[in-house]
Amino acid sequence: MFNGRDGEWRARIDTIGKGWASLQLTEQSLPQPVEPDIWLLFAPIKRGRVDFLVQKATELGVSILLPTTTRRTVVERINLVRLGTTAAEAAEQCRRLSVPELRPVQSLEKVLASWPEERRLLFCDEAGGPPAIEAMTGQEPAPWAILIGPEGGFDPDESQALRERPFVVPMSLGPRILRAETAAVAALSLWQAVLGDGRA
Repeated sequence: MFNGRDGEWRARIDTIGKGWASLQLTEQSLPQPVEPDIWLLFAPIKRGRVDFLVQKATELGVSILLPTTTRRTVVERINLVRLGTTAAEAAEQCRRLSVPELRPVQSLEKVLASWPEERRLLFCDEAGGPPAIEAMTGQEPAPWAILIGPEGGFDPDESQALRERPFVVPMSLGPRILRAETAAVAALSLWQAVLGDGRA
C-alpha cells in the first residue's frame, strides 16, 4: 500500500465487503522518496496516444498532468477517470510511490493567467529555439513545467505570447516534427537528465 506521503507498507486484509476492504498495516517496506517537482502541460490527443503519454509521463516522475487546449487543438475532451487509472497502473509498474495529479482540461490562456511566477516553463516550440540541453544548462533545478503543443503546432500568436513571459524558457527538440507523445517523452527524459533526479 502507498499514499504518496508515508512510503510503501505491507498490509493484511482484515475484511472485504461489496466495493470496500479493510486492511491492517504491518510493516513499512520502503520509505517515501523525494520526487521531482515537474508538471507536464499537453494538448489533448487521441485515446491510445494520450494513454501512452500519461503512462510514460508517470514513469518519468511527473507530479502534475495538465491537459491544455490551444488554438490548434483537435481533441478537446479526454476521459480523466480512465487516464487516472492508467497513471495508477503505471506508478505501480515502475514502483513509484505516488500517482501524478491529473487536472481538468484548461485553455492555455487560463493556465498562463494563473501561472505561479516562481515555476519555470520549458516551451517545446517546433518553430525553433535553442537546443534542449543548451536551454536547460545552468538553470535552477526546480520547480519546473514542460509544455507540449498540439498536433498542428502552436499558433504564431501563442508562440509569441509564450516567449514574452519571463518564466518561459523556449527550447527545440531537434529538426524533426515529433508526435505529441514522442515529444513529451523526449522532453521529460532530457529534463530528468539535466535538472531532475536522473542526474544522480
